[in-house]
Amino acid sequence: MLFNSLTFIAFFALVLALHNAPLSWTTKKANLLIASYLFYAAWNPPFVVLLWLSTVVDWVVAKRMFLEQRARQRKMLLAASVIVNLGVLGYFKYGGFLLENFVALAATAGIDYQVPDWSIILPVGISFYTFQTMAYSLDIYLRRAEPSKSFLDFALFVTFFPQLVAGPIVRPTHLLPQFAVPRVATPKQLYWGLGLMTIGLFQKIVVADGLLAQSADMVFGASAMLHPLDAWLGTLAFSGQIFADFAGYSTTAIGVALTLGFGLPDNFRYPYASIGFSDFWRRWHISLSSWLRDYLYFPLGGNRKGNLRTYANLMTTMLLGGLWHGASWTFVVWGGLHGFYLAAERWLKKRVGDWPVWSTKGMQIALAVLTYVLVNITWVFFRAEDFTTAWRMIDTMVTFNMDGQVVLPPILIIQTVVTISTMLVAHWYMRDRKLDEVIGSMPAWLVGLVWGVLLTLIVITQGGSAAFIYFQF
Repeated sequence: MLFNSLTFIAFFALVLALHNAPLSWTTKKANLLIASYLFYAAWNPPFVVLLWLSTVVDWVVAKRMFLEQRARQRKMLLAASVIVNLGVLGYFKYGGFLLENFVALAATAGIDYQVPDWSIILPVGISFYTFQTMAYSLDIYLRRAEPSKSFLDFALFVTFFPQLVAGPIVRPTHLLPQFAVPRVATPKQLYWGLGLMTIGLFQKIVVADGLLAQSADMVFGASAMLHPLDAWLGTLAFSGQIFADFAGYSTTAIGVALTLGFGLPDNFRYPYASIGFSDFWRRWHISLSSWLRDYLYFPLGGNRKGNLRTYANLMTTMLLGGLWHGASWTFVVWGGLHGFYLAAERWLKKRVGDWPVWSTKGMQIALAVLTYVLVNITWVFFRAEDFTTAWRMIDTMVTFNMDGQVVLPPILIIQTVVTISTMLVAHWYMRDRKLDEVIGSMPAWLVGLVWGVLLTLIVITQGGSAAFIYFQF
């Protein structure tokens, strides 16, 4: 069930009505749990069983792990949780990838190993809820938290429909306490929630799908060498598309939760105004980057075991972060490039230090532009279907070979340039500002006018909208 569908509007209206009905808090939570299962079952009902499996396994393991004092038994219980969660994720998401690479490896050894086609359907959102449930078990193991006293609360934590299939990845310490006490949105929360839903759907339907998707698809779908202008514009279009698509989902999810009285964490903070790559990952997909930092980078040793180990930990974390996004070597290269950028940035900071020139406005803008350009290089590997396409794109973007094919018509060139320029200006303006403060400083008539324009554009553009990009992860 897509946020950008009429079915969801009817579903959301019913859920909101039941949540505000004069029912007990336990009944309301049960309603939300049933609604979450229905929301997920709308894609493929049998995959609800996977949600039940993760819920029951992590509930039982966490309870026993909390009471267990023997270190060996606690490790075995944690291993059981990790094996079940990553085993299910690995089977559905990486089974075909591993099999394909095994066949290729066997071929290099002269072994002709034939396997049947791997036709397993990837359950939507499996990467997101797997990390969310694993965080619960890991927090109990590390004694950062106590297990939930209510199975209903825990089951709702695993399946809470606003962020179930594409995040934000919520920590148990953030969401479980909210289920412990009755919550209904205040008039202000309802107002803000509906406003965030409008902004999120505008980002997805109008910006991502209506203004940028066609340019990105035409460029990355080309089978010949492209003119560098087309290659760069297609890549910039995809950079804007994936931000508007993913941030649009997160913003809508936060808005939906807020209309029910629940708070979800921010997932994006204007990442294309980042100054450096550490700053980028503090602003892009924040719930994933913080998860990788706390549950992978720090346990590996973080920056506490010398420079070489720090660089290795950064690279390992980002390589696995790339693989989390998809079962393809192109995603691994995407993660590896970000790992290299982070390591190189850290190395340069140690060598150069905090020169006063770095804090000047001109240098900050220059560093932000450099960051944006290098991030766009990584997006080529993220979007390209294969390395042939990726290297062809990189070649023309770096060499500026003018002999390539022109595929973008003038109208799409203008549309892409205007959209991306507006997005970059907005990110830079909002870099150190908060949305509620900016909207709060606007007169009511202007807020109403902008809101009406956004809704009108959503309705006009809705027909060409598609599923969210991150559903495939």
